[in-house]
Amino acid sequence: MNSQHRPRPLSPHLQVYKLPLTGIISITHRMTGVVLAIGLMFFTYSFIAIAADSISYLSLQIFLNNFLIQIIVWLFIYALFFHLCHGIRHLIWDVGKTFETSQMDKNAVIELGASLGLTIFTAIFL
Repeated sequence: MNSQHRPRPLSPHLQVYKLPLTGIISITHRMTGVVLAIGLMFFTYSFIAIAADSISYLSLQIFLNNFLIQIIVWLFIYALFFHLCHGIRHLIWDVGKTFETSQMDKNAVIELGASLGLTIFTAIFL
């Protein structure tokens, strides 16, 4: 058969291909790393404002009492715990454990639950 008449293989299209949970978790881990790096700059600025003078400290308090900013802070805390849990998962992978597909999906769900649980625990006891 001539190569001109042979049907070409089709690549998986974004509307057809479903990214596995482990892939979504991996991408999210990278995004939370970027969020944490940006948040660290604000965290550092907060220390500078606290150390500067009482007016800077008061301005920081007013800023942090905004409802939208509080939501962002809690999302930042969730990102921190998610990044921590995924880092622990990578340590487990480094010793060669839990590479089976069924284990990977199960551990991804555990990772999401643990990071949410740690965030809720922090909200309750903070």
